[in-house]
Amino acid sequence: MKKTIADVLVEALLNAGIHRIYGIVGDSLNAVLDSIRKSGKIEWIHVRHEEVAAFAAGADAQVSGSIAVCAGSSGPGNMHLINGLYDCHRNRVPVLAIAAHIPSDEIGSEYFQATHPEYLFQECSHYCEVITTAKQMPRSLTMAMQTAVARSGVSVIVLPGDVAGLEAADLPVPEHVYHAPHPVVHPSEPELAKLAGYLNQDKKITLLCGAGCAGARELLLELCDRLKSPMVIALRGKEYLEYDNPYSVGLTGLIGYSSGYHAMMDCDVLLMLGTDFPYRQFFPEDATVLQVDIQTSHLGRRTKLDYGVCGDIKATIEALLPYLTAEHSDKHLRKSVKHYTKVREDLDELAVGKPGKKPIHPQYLTKVISDAAAENAIFTCDVGTPTVWAARYIQMSRNRRLLGSFNHGTMANALPQAIGAQVADPGRQVISLSGDGGLAMLMGDLLTLKQHNLPVKVVVFNNGALSFVELEMKAAGFLESGTELVNPNFAMVAQAMGIEGIRVEDPAELEGAIERALQHNGPVLIDAVVNRQELSLPPKINIKQAEGFTLWMMKAVLNGRGDELIELAKTNLLR
Repeated sequence: MKKTIADVLVEALLNAGIHRIYGIVGDSLNAVLDSIRKSGKIEWIHVRHEEVAAFAAGADAQVSGSIAVCAGSSGPGNMHLINGLYDCHRNRVPVLAIAAHIPSDEIGSEYFQATHPEYLFQECSHYCEVITTAKQMPRSLTMAMQTAVARSGVSVIVLPGDVAGLEAADLPVPEHVYHAPHPVVHPSEPELAKLAGYLNQDKKITLLCGAGCAGARELLLELCDRLKSPMVIALRGKEYLEYDNPYSVGLTGLIGYSSGYHAMMDCDVLLMLGTDFPYRQFFPEDATVLQVDIQTSHLGRRTKLDYGVCGDIKATIEALLPYLTAEHSDKHLRKSVKHYTKVREDLDELAVGKPGKKPIHPQYLTKVISDAAAENAIFTCDVGTPTVWAARYIQMSRNRRLLGSFNHGTMANALPQAIGAQVADPGRQVISLSGDGGLAMLMGDLLTLKQHNLPVKVVVFNNGALSFVELEMKAAGFLESGTELVNPNFAMVAQAMGIEGIRVEDPAELEGAIERALQHNGPVLIDAVVNRQELSLPPKINIKQAEGFTLWMMKAVLNGRGDELIELAKTNLLR
């Protein structure tokens, strides 16, 4: 029997080193699924929502360091992929999406489930093309995978169900996708000399470092020593740069520390390295700003820029160090580190739990998890307060990872990303820090843990509210509305699914519950009831926010909600 286009697709995926696809079956995927079945070499990871498939593929790619694949059936099926694909694209991870399509002869007829996926996915992909003839395969698929790998992003192949079943053309299938190392890019000698000219002045210099600094850690520490500079870390750089770093003064931004904020605001020169930190209000107004980034489109798009160069961070620092000849005072560094030490002490003082004192402080919950987790654990965190507490209390090490929707900022990412991370590295400990709102949004995929026996540990920060949204409302002067969540006992829900479920309300029981969960050989859900009124304040409170918070307090009293002020005070002021 001759090969079909679907057979060629599967063969090309196998040659590219792909051994699993995340998705949900549908009739428009029948030919592809049949080819997968016949090959016996690709595992179909059956999820309960296509959005989960895309998130999981992205996490898989981040953990495995290789391209990952997800798939959706025609119309609504592949449309569900789009939120996860946006996240993958913005996280710059290579993912291929197979978007099945309606029968080719029905395109343009307003057929059942008709959409135009070639348009829908254009904004969240580098490559998006429709397969209409046998002769396009496998070249289009190879181009899609090569583009995803080369440009670190999403590619989409739109494949009508009937076309997938057609006889394939007699064309050779490539034996591999070319995973070439990226070329070494650093500025020219005149550019390095000019950059060094700014840094050789005896001024207070602060580094702002992001995910683009991955692989450059040791050189960055040498640079900080040479410049006597504190290092402020953007959130996506935390997993690479925070651990054992004597120059780190914490994060800045909405979820950062005051020490990171002041280290940037007090400097004369800010050197941005591999970061596209987006919040303009947290940049200094009067400092000289320098920037190094491999993406030239990132230069100067967040704040005014005095000088920017294109380069890989590791290669650029290595080439720059010989140009740095001036001696620097360490006064700015010592002041910034001292401030960070005090901030860290203050934060740790909040991460306590007193037996019988309910509900549990989320800081304490996060610290207990961090202390008990494996040295090479992978953490995923939902947006909102789980990200805040993860940023402040999950301690990184050389082998730990922290994944989240840090650029796209979507709800419900933690569980799907944990699924992909666990599939990619089955022997590794994976912990999902899930908000109650985020988990409820895609809770059906707890069943994926059960079905594939994935030993993910899901920790639910159960505060009965969209609490980060409530904080934003308070800061803006609005009475919170539409944020309350009527939650089930999540532990009992997990048990009904055949998953180990543990509910914790008393801090005295927390350490034992976490240890029990981590030692369990299978998936576990820990339903931790945490304080709704915990304030996760940013390092900078501006006048507008202070005015908004005062206005909220007045409205709360006038609307008969003064008890919320009392609870807020008990939680945040009387500890």
